[in-house]
Amino acid sequence: MANHLIWWGFAIYTVLSLFVAYLSRSGKEMTMSGYFLGNRKMNGFVSALSYSATTYSAFMMVGLSGLTYKGGVGALGFEMIYFAGVSLVAFFGPRFWLAGKKYGYVTPSEMLGDRYDNKLVAVVISVSSCIFLIPYSAVQLAGVGYLVEGMTNGGISFTTGVILAMILAIVFSFIAGIRSVMWTDSLQALLMIIASTTVVILVIQGLGGFGEFFGNLEKNHSESLTVPGNGFWSITTFLSMTIPWVFFSLSNPQVSQRLFMPSSPKSLRGMLMGFLVFGFIYTLVSVLWGFSALSIFPGLDNPDIATPSLLASKFVPPVLGIIVMVAIIAAAISTIDSILLTLGSLFARDVYGNLKQNVDEKRQLAIGKIIMPIIAILAFVFAEMQLNLIGVLSVASSAGLTVAIPAIIGCFFWKKGTPAGVISSVIVGGALVLILEFTKYKPLGLGSGIWGLIISGILFITISLITKPPTQKAEEFMGYIKREMKTQFTK
Repeated sequence: MANHLIWWGFAIYTVLSLFVAYLSRSGKEMTMSGYFLGNRKMNGFVSALSYSATTYSAFMMVGLSGLTYKGGVGALGFEMIYFAGVSLVAFFGPRFWLAGKKYGYVTPSEMLGDRYDNKLVAVVISVSSCIFLIPYSAVQLAGVGYLVEGMTNGGISFTTGVILAMILAIVFSFIAGIRSVMWTDSLQALLMIIASTTVVILVIQGLGGFGEFFGNLEKNHSESLTVPGNGFWSITTFLSMTIPWVFFSLSNPQVSQRLFMPSSPKSLRGMLMGFLVFGFIYTLVSVLWGFSALSIFPGLDNPDIATPSLLASKFVPPVLGIIVMVAIIAAAISTIDSILLTLGSLFARDVYGNLKQNVDEKRQLAIGKIIMPIIAILAFVFAEMQLNLIGVLSVASSAGLTVAIPAIIGCFFWKKGTPAGVISSVIVGGALVLILEFTKYKPLGLGSGIWGLIISGILFITISLITKPPTQKAEEFMGYIKREMKTQFTK
């Protein structure tokens, strides 16, 4: 595809997104809640689209399509397991929202630190989130790099795409904080779902319609329609990738922080229902993209260029290809800027704010803005390494974040949970994940996420049972949540 078409598409997207971001401004935000949570006034429609754009990033149209290309229909099962895991949001979402409304929490780690009555809990979980989310940000940047490089046959380099995505993510984050991110996310989500669905219908029609399409797959790539198929989706691989993904909506703070933002229980429910509809459609579309690329371009060396190859093919009109390219870039940027805002708030609120005494909100906000471009640069360095399959690297990042799951569950349902239990489980569990990832060692063939979750759970329970819990705080916190759940979420 001609380079100038790519540049024009990128330019139009940038101007339109900047315009939407500018319109989202509602005065200069001077508080942490205003800048990072939109003053907790987001409606259900915008929240649903933003939640979808943040969750379904470059991983879907580049990573999930690549996994489908490489391993076949097992990728659909993998993603549907995550989709089923979103039911956790229906269960925990109201509890997050109630806690945030009552106590004014800005970050999930702040909530955990307060519930366990220990500032070090918030610090440790925040640092852990930074360690594992920076590589996940790099995944999004790499997705943009692969996309523009693949669609132009190297005419626009991987590095150029990564740099442009990084700059736009920083700009969107700075214009009006989460408010600009959510409104640009909404634009991006609509563009993503409409354009990608249109393309997959055109491509399949170009291949003879759905009947002939699947018939050719069965004839020429029959292993792609079975599990384990060509061997990629072994039972241990499937478990290792899906278990961390099940807890994604709770363990990833850039996602769980969104649970503090809706304006009402009705908006929270609207956010969840809208996300479920969007996610189901987008999952099917991404998998069909992978199968389409497999039919047209068998034998690609790098599965992550399956989508760029498809968009640059004769089956996709150039203008529509550009629109979809922009949609995928938008998806990646929406995830990156959300992560920048979340990590900026984590560092300012839970690390700097707890290690320094008497830090006011104005100072915390300034620190959060300073840290965001630093995080973006670190993500750029990781992206330039081009370490692995985008889908696999995404799961590896999620694996490290799952070590906080026992603490999150205990926050709402176990009064005996202690700060020592949380801190030890997160530090040891996170260290184990890092060691297993760096050494590529898989005990019993299972990935780091499963072992990290098991060890963190055992440590959280064991250490909590032999140390003293913050009983008064636990009873106050859990009692409030239990009462309000009955009055506000059982109607």
